[in-house]
Amino acid sequence: MNKDIEYYLNQEWTLVEGTDLDFNGKPYHYIEIKEFPNFVFCAVNRETALDNYKKQLKLYISIMIEDGEQVPEPGEFEDEDSFEF
Repeated sequence: MNKDIEYYLNQEWTLVEGTDLDFNGKPYHYIEIKEFPNFVFCAVNRETALDNYKKQLKLYISIMIEDGEQVPEPGEFEDEDSFEF
């Protein structure tokens, strides 16, 4: 199976959503994807974030594919609670 950008965009990624305040004290909504530790998408509200994060994800994965990096599959991430000290 050829795993192209459309394949990856249609996967069920592990989304982490939240809200925070920007430098001016205004709230914004963010979406992180656990399988991509460096991915975060921010928008003024949840609806906008959910409607648009895949545009950034498409660019992110496209660059990974171009660079020959392995793109993770859904569920392939290290759980933060699994670390031992």
